[in-house]
Amino acid sequence: MGLYLNPRNDSFQQAINNPIYVDKSLLINYTNQLIGTGDNKLCVSRPRRFGKSTDANMLVAYYSKGCDSHHIFDSLKISQTAHYLEHLNQHHVIHINMQDFLSKTHDINKMILLLAKLIFREIKKVFPNVDYIDSSNLVQIIEDVYVEADARFIFIIDEWDCIFREYKQDKEAQKQYLDFLRNLLKDKPYVELAYMTGILPIKKYGTHSALNMFEEISMIDPGLLSEFMGFTETEVQNLCIQYNISYDEMKQWYDGYHMTDHLSTLSPRSVVASLIRKQFGNYWTSTETYEALQVYIDLNKDGLKDSVIEMLAGESVPVQTSSFQNDMTTFDTKDDVLTLLIHLGYLGYNSSDHTCYIPNKEVIDSFVNSIRKSNWEETTKALLSSRELLEATWKQDEEAVARYIEEAHLNTSILTYNNENALAYTLLLAYISARDYYTMIREMPTGKGFADVVLIPYRDKPAMIIELKWNQDVETALTQIKEKKYPKGLENYKDNLLIVGISYDKKTKKHTCHIEKHQ
Repeated sequence: MGLYLNPRNDSFQQAINNPIYVDKSLLINYTNQLIGTGDNKLCVSRPRRFGKSTDANMLVAYYSKGCDSHHIFDSLKISQTAHYLEHLNQHHVIHINMQDFLSKTHDINKMILLLAKLIFREIKKVFPNVDYIDSSNLVQIIEDVYVEADARFIFIIDEWDCIFREYKQDKEAQKQYLDFLRNLLKDKPYVELAYMTGILPIKKYGTHSALNMFEEISMIDPGLLSEFMGFTETEVQNLCIQYNISYDEMKQWYDGYHMTDHLSTLSPRSVVASLIRKQFGNYWTSTETYEALQVYIDLNKDGLKDSVIEMLAGESVPVQTSSFQNDMTTFDTKDDVLTLLIHLGYLGYNSSDHTCYIPNKEVIDSFVNSIRKSNWEETTKALLSSRELLEATWKQDEEAVARYIEEAHLNTSILTYNNENALAYTLLLAYISARDYYTMIREMPTGKGFADVVLIPYRDKPAMIIELKWNQDVETALTQIKEKKYPKGLENYKDNLLIVGISYDKKTKKHTCHIEKHQ
């Protein structure tokens, strides 16, 4: 056993020992099917703190000959599968965390040499009788072992893309690194399985992948591994029951990464932190400063700013992901920036209609903080006024509500302001602070129709029904709420319910508001 060749199971044992562990061991059932096949190379990219390293450590603990992991896996889901024992601790595993090696060397040539040196030290202890031709060349070392000892290996490579994240501008180092990986893994008979993790998909040059032998799994195309890309809603529901925490509020804070039309995942880091602390907060986004997001949205490629404002208002915007070069510097269009933000976890992706969106409240907060520190002066004013608008609504201060919405319209008008839909964008952006207290639903079916905007409180705030009217009297909005019995869908809040009408006069360009307590 060693650090790199046939490691122990200590890292995964620590994950199992954590107060909260979600069993993702059926991932092993998928990788077992790849061993020894022609399609035995898998690159899984997803955002930081989404469980990538835990999965890599799990595969090491399961496959490595350097340990006995029966006591770990016998109680996990993988133990119920047909080939569980066939592969349990039966393989030579080489485990490399590229970030560790890069941090030790800060140079691609030195990193590759250090890899060879440290892995060779462990290989020659396990295979002492091999005649090694070149102890400084990792590919040659492993080929020698394969030829003379008939040994094959499973490669688990974590943080494979750290070169592209830390040396963004060094194209020569990136190319040299990709050449090294290709020489190590492509068309090599000693590779039983190669599993890589990172944040970015595999780097492309033009339209081609430099490592085209890998099956790629990403936030844009999760393939057959969608349930392993985060915590599923069912898993989180069970945890919320166990820890007596509101699932509805958890969902608003951390859900929204749509892997398929029927499967959505939540940020693992944030779910675990909120369960342990019994408090919702910005746990995932706090692991990286909001300035990192600000750098990209400030590029304002092709009207990126308008798209961000639309998404803050709760809308999805079209995105074309195929031109993205899978790095952090090549941005020819707005779509390239949006695609990077999807991979980083700041945006969700709908594969059915090729749109992106801001997935949850935690990420909304990160966008808001970035914009406040940026040069989006008009938008910042509207965001800063949002809290005052919400408090004015609670106080039924109709003139103040109309004034704040008017300011939001003037400061953030992103569409031709000529219908109720555009009015709804403005209103949802203006009420962005309400997400701290409410679930906001557009076009909610209730009573005899669909209410324009409904705010359902998490705790003790009043519920609200907001009806919008374009170029009509504000009283018609309240009349519609009453005649179509919209409050019927909110009977649990009938003693603490506000009905709000907001209208816009296109001649005077003025907003009007009327607020009543529901009787």
